Amino acid sequence: QVQLVESGGGLVQAGGSLRLSCAASGRTASSAAMGWFRQAPGKEREFVAAISGSGSSTYYADSVKGRGTISRDNAKNTVYLQMNSLKPEDTAVYYCAARRFAAATATRGAYDYWGQGTQVTVSS
Repeated sequence: QVQLVESGGGLVQAGGSLRLSCAASGRTASSAAMGWFRQAPGKEREFVAAISGSGSSTYYADSVKGRGTISRDNAKNTVYLQMNSLKPEDTAVYYCAARRFAAATATRGAYDYWGQGTQVTVSS
């Protein structure tokens, strides 16, 4: 079992930046692939970024490519999502997710564990 706790969300003006954190605990947390997803009101939960267990591979949704950076500190069992040049359309609840395997993927159904989410609101 892996437990995930997100933090770092909040209200930011368009053009600003935020760094989200996801603290993981439990078995295999340090070697698991991790991902960030987001869900806006009335929309499906969508992929944002993912990172492999070793941190050597990363993937991004087209909507955040060039503005977002996913990273991890396995010594701290923490994954980060740095978001820059934020837009109002980035407003959503951001969820951290973990797989039982080391390979990263953008497929939502491949993730086994989910955090409770953190709200990000970008004002125009």
